[in-house]
Amino acid sequence: MKGDESGNRLGSYLRARRELVSPEQAGLPSGGNRRVPGLRREEVALLAGISADYYLRLERGRDRNPSPQVLESLARVLHLDDVERRYLLGLAAARPSTPRRRRPEHVPARVHELLAHLQIPAFVEGRAFDVLASNPMAVALSPRLRPGENRLRSFFLDPEEQAFHRDWAKAAAGFVATLRTTVGDDTDDPRFVELVGELALSSQRFRTLWARHDVRGLDGGTTTVDHPVVGELRLHRDKLPVDDVILVVYYPDKDSDSDEKLRLLAALSHTEPAGAAHGGPADTPHPEHPGHPGHVKHSNRPEAS
Repeated sequence: MKGDESGNRLGSYLRARRELVSPEQAGLPSGGNRRVPGLRREEVALLAGISADYYLRLERGRDRNPSPQVLESLARVLHLDDVERRYLLGLAAARPSTPRRRRPEHVPARVHELLAHLQIPAFVEGRAFDVLASNPMAVALSPRLRPGENRLRSFFLDPEEQAFHRDWAKAAAGFVATLRTTVGDDTDDPRFVELVGELALSSQRFRTLWARHDVRGLDGGTTTVDHPVVGELRLHRDKLPVDDVILVVYYPDKDSDSDEKLRLLAALSHTEPAGAAHGGPADTPHPEHPGHPGHVKHSNRPEAS
């Protein structure tokens, strides 16, 4: 996230998206001697109605103030959806001259109380996908949901987490695209720099997905996982903002096979007092802070093949 990408995010995004659009998608003849993937720069410029020299300046970061009309034209040529178009427009928006200072992430006491009462897997995550607090059902669903874990790191570097997800490849693409959206303007945030740097060094799949510059909305969805004890679970996932953190809940369709299995999992894992929640009863600091009760020293585990 340092260097060219943080200094020229607009150009990096345009180049990455240009390489993903085929000539056929753009209504151009493909030809038999193309040396670059996707569209050429001059083809993007022609289709967007701007000069090739101006588009070159945009990609190389020599012009960082294109008009909204130019960006809208480029979004059309690059086949961007609404989320990607808004992201492109945001890259060209004015930035504050000094870095913004973010408050430490805290889990409000009332959220700990809520976790203690929920009978479905639920946990709290920070902006960088650190698990800040969780209830026993979340840990029963996956031990990687304990406070102090990082969901993104577990997802790409833990073979057990990869086996847990039925369609890991698809989920991986969505996870990295969500990270892009979450990072936003904070390309120099030390937490994001550390996390992206570690994953880029340790995971070829992460490097490939990160280079695509995909973005997606910060929403929920439905996932299918293979639990080592109760088997396949089809669960809906909702993300609910609470102050500066996100409450994540997993739940099955009522009276479904997954609903029955989740109740079985609750019975099998009933080793803690009912309603207990991991992470402490009061405001909880960032789990990467050495003073956090769930702080763990992460190792650079190799990515599963």
